[in-house]
Order: sequence, then C-alpha cells, then structure tokens
Amino acid sequence: MDNIEITYERIKEWDDKSYLFVDVRDEGSVSYGTIPSAVCISAINLEQRKEELPKDKKIIIYCARGVVSIELAESLKESGYDAYSLQGGYYRYLAIKMQEDIENEKEKAEQIELSIRKKFHKELFSKFAKAINEYELVKENDHIAVCISGGKDSMLMAKLFQELKRHNKFHFDLTFLVMDPGYSKENRQLIEQNARIMDIDITVFESDIFDAVDTIEKSPCYLCARMRRGHLYKRAKELGCNKIALGHHYDDVIETILMGMLYGAQVQTMMPKLHSTNFEGMELIRPLYLIREEDIKHWRDYNDLNFLQCACHFTETCSSCRDDGSSNSKRLEIKKLIAELKKVNPFVESNIFRSVENVNLSTVVAYKENGVRHHFLEKYDSIKDETF
Repeated sequence: MDNIEITYERIKEWDDKSYLFVDVRDEGSVSYGTIPSAVCISAINLEQRKEELPKDKKIIIYCARGVVSIELAESLKESGYDAYSLQGGYYRYLAIKMQEDIENEKEKAEQIELSIRKKFHKELFSKFAKAINEYELVKENDHIAVCISGGKDSMLMAKLFQELKRHNKFHFDLTFLVMDPGYSKENRQLIEQNARIMDIDITVFESDIFDAVDTIEKSPCYLCARMRRGHLYKRAKELGCNKIALGHHYDDVIETILMGMLYGAQVQTMMPKLHSTNFEGMELIRPLYLIREEDIKHWRDYNDLNFLQCACHFTETCSSCRDDGSSNSKRLEIKKLIAELKKVNPFVESNIFRSVENVNLSTVVAYKENGVRHHFLEKYDSIKDETF
C-alpha cells in the first residue's frame, strides 16, 4: 500500500494534537522505554483493541525496526483509520534522539550527574553506597571492571561508581568494560553514543557469542549468559581487575527468590557478591543490590535517556534474553504476581527480600552446604522436643 511508511522527521512537522503514536512491542520491550506519550498496545492485541484508537487523528504504529508495524498499519487503514508505520521503528527514533543529545552532550552529562547528586541522591546514590558498605563490595586498591551491557541498569551503575570515586576515602580503580557479543552496527553505535553523552570512558572488546549460540535450540539464553560472564571475567583479569560489577538490582533479587521457589523447587537468592570458581582471585559484585527498578526508570525518564535492551538474534523485539540467562517471560509473570500480592500486602517485596536473611535451619527439612545435602533427621534425636 502506498504511503504507509512515514519518517519521524516528517511527523514532527505536524501539530502534536493531530497524531498518536502506538507502540506495538511486547511488555518486556516497552519497559526499556517508549516514545513519549505513546499508547502501548501489543501487536497481538491491536486488532481486539483498535476501537480504543481515535479516528480523528493520524495513528502512527511503531515496532522495534519498522517491520511488523507495516502490516498492522495497513490493516488499520483498511478499517478506516488514517494509519502509518514509523519508518525504522523505535530504533530509528533512538538514533535521532541520540544525535540531538550529542549536539548538547556537555550540558546533558552535567544534567545527568546533577540528578544523581540532588534529585535522586536518596533513592540511588545513598542505596548504592549502603550496599557497598553493608556487603563490603569495594575495598582499598580494588580494580573493578564495571560491566556495561548498554541497558539502563549498567549505565547507571557506571555513573554511580564515578560519583563514589569522587568521594571515597580510599583508592580503587575503575575500568568501564563493554563486551560486543555480536551487536548490529546500530546497537553498537547506541552504546557508544550513550557512553559519550554520559561521559563514561568505555573499553570495548568483541566476541562471537551471538553466533556461537545462534544454532542452540535448548536454553540459548542461559548458555549466552554463561558465555558472556566467562568472557567478562577473562577480559577483566587480563586488564588487571580483581572484580567485575554487574547491574542487577533489588527487583532482580526478589524475582530470583520467587523464581527459584516456583520454577526451580529451591530456596536461593542472587548474592551481593561471589568468588569466581573458574578465575582465581576474581570476584563478582552487585552494587545496585538495594536499588529499586522503578527509581532507575524514574532517573532514566527524568534525563530523557534511551538504552539498549538485548539485541540478540532470537527475536526482533529482543525481549527473550537477560544477563542472568533467565527468560523475561517468566520474570514478567513473577513481576505481575508480586504486583498482585502487593495490593493485599504493601510489605510483600521487603518480606521476600528479608526471607533469605532470616532462614531458620531448625525449621527446614533439608538444605545444602558446599554441595553437601543435609537432612533434619541427622540431628533430630539429639535435639530436645519443643515444649508446648
């Protein structure tokens, strides 16, 4: 159909009230950012919900890269809507916004840093510093590889580390490490431009991980995450680092606890730090351990920042893969479950978090320690019965 595609530059020439953006990406992708004021209706639900769209406005459909949106816009046109597909999709929009930021990068960097020191100091930096101190994540003369995936969490972590280094009382070194596992040219450029805008001096190295797992049918995301972790450890050690820092946050922790129970039949958590078993002398730390995801999103949106999601080969919307190898679909299920539980109990999130700090082994049927399974019957006869 002619004239179904339209550029973002052309749209911005119109009156703001004459059009409406409709984001048809899945929920996982939308959580990483949208075009401001866009209405979010996933592609699979658009036909059922099209009556919600106004017929007196131009309807601009966009997906990740402007592919899926073409057919959806054509369908809406046939139903009487003045519909268009955004050329290049959300990625093209990001590229345009990024160029605008680069033109004012000095002012942008200052704004981002000021927001951390002032507006978000309590929600972000204070909790970052608390985790550093409470879990002893940073010690004198450490050399930390701050691992940047390109997403909001790792980019914020880099800025928080910069702020910590300005105020810390002892010496430590930072290397902002980016691994390119096989990103497209556009995604690689997005990471590099974001780092430039945010005044983060990154060290980039390349690997062929995406190609290596491209033909794997069973658990490709898990394998990809394991391989990425190994490559990061190896490169960090080569650079003289003794620690790698990953950007998992508070919500990742509580979701991992529930996922372990509901899908893995085990009680476990995402630890704030771990010794590497394969790279002697190396340690993994998670400095965002106490920071809420909603606060990270608020910081991102306040500064009008746009970040990379995953960009792997398995899905155009890139929502299937995470740094810990888990499925985003299962995490979304857990997020929704926690949100429902919170309606009844506003303390449910903190209770989940604290549950793995308050494990009473005398009330556990069995547990593992250093790979060895222990059963309550081992000590049962040597312990006096509880008196009622």
